[in-house]
Amino acid sequence: MDYKIFWCRVNKYYLNKRLNYFSKTPFLWGNCNDSLIIATCVVTDRTKSKFIKETINQINNYNKIYLTWCAVFDNWKKMTDEKFYKTYPELSEFKEKIVLLQEEPEKEDTKKIENNKFKENINIYTKKFIVIQNGCDNYCSFCLTIHKRGKSQNIDAKEIIAEINDFVETWWKEIVITGVNLASRWCTNTRLPQENKFAELLQKILDETKIERIRISSLGPEFLNEQFFEIIKNQRFLPHFHISIQSFSDKVLKLMNRNYNKDLLDDVINKLKNLDRPDKEQISIWADIIVWFPWETEQDFQETIDGIIRHKINKVHAFPFSAHTKWESVPARTLQNQISPETKKKREKKLKEISDKIRDDFIKKNTGTKHQVLIEEKKNWVWRWWTWNYIQVELKGEYKKWQIVGVEGNPSLGGSCSSVVGGCWRLLEIKPPPSPS
Repeated sequence: MDYKIFWCRVNKYYLNKRLNYFSKTPFLWGNCNDSLIIATCVVTDRTKSKFIKETINQINNYNKIYLTWCAVFDNWKKMTDEKFYKTYPELSEFKEKIVLLQEEPEKEDTKKIENNKFKENINIYTKKFIVIQNGCDNYCSFCLTIHKRGKSQNIDAKEIIAEINDFVETWWKEIVITGVNLASRWCTNTRLPQENKFAELLQKILDETKIERIRISSLGPEFLNEQFFEIIKNQRFLPHFHISIQSFSDKVLKLMNRNYNKDLLDDVINKLKNLDRPDKEQISIWADIIVWFPWETEQDFQETIDGIIRHKINKVHAFPFSAHTKWESVPARTLQNQISPETKKKREKKLKEISDKIRDDFIKKNTGTKHQVLIEEKKNWVWRWWTWNYIQVELKGEYKKWQIVGVEGNPSLGGSCSSVVGGCWRLLEIKPPPSPS
């Protein structure tokens, strides 16, 4: 079965699960070789347009097109066909070839099998994405996802540990812990960050699994307590942290209905950058930033720029505010003082120039440092991988996917190391992958 995915890591987890489900239940679905599954996203009007366009472009190339994830959901339940095509009328003429799916394949309400709990034994990604939580109660004024996925729900810890251990037993090396608002785990409501038990789960993963490399996906800063900062000193957690910041302006954060302020952001990022770890100097901080939110003045925008510079955030995921003027909408659409196109272009250019400069400085700083990298993919005869603090490395040579390779930034070669072919990263060693059990 072919697939197309838009955006998020939660989608990647459930896509892999869905493909395993199709492979184990062909008697329910027929020949999947002439089918396409599209993992949709609704984070902006632009992404909604993309999944609609992709569906229309591919409709004549496949017998069936399966649509799932956020565009198909309403409060975490699959929409009825009537509501879906009323929401996305552009697709209504193709409804005979489109099948809407729920997120969890075991909960498929149109198909039943006797043993609906199955062990996944294929993985389409080099890393294993582990969803620990779904949904959110924050009601941020820019967010449509909460209306699609509903209130926060937690995955049982026993299931999480068992899934990681199954993964380790088949000689895999790296997981990515993810979720819609993952650090809010076990809050009765995600507006009550003091209730979270995220750190307890991280400790359980350390104690009850042997996974070598642990990455953590985007984190809400308000959930990161002292127990969390103590646990992530363990070097099984890779030195890369992605924070859902959105803005450094208290005024804008309040308009967004975020659950923290600039002072908390400063405190959290300072603690991450000063963790008592041997690789402290290599710690990488990434951030999500929403730009040109309504009422964002030049002063507000400058506060965000100042925060990025102050903390040397070395990768900015800048999301332009989407008013969601088509299809479903969000509360911030009704706010006055929407930003003009001219101002958007000006601020976008400035943000990119500053964030690119910080990124280049961070990469240069990593010359002369040693890393163990996991080989991920091969494109155009070049192998690509990421260092443990998320610098992309490319080398020609004979490698295998899932190998662990030692590399070192070579200061004598100079130049940018963000994407090199035999350039300023040199090979130190190759750890052969163990044979599958």
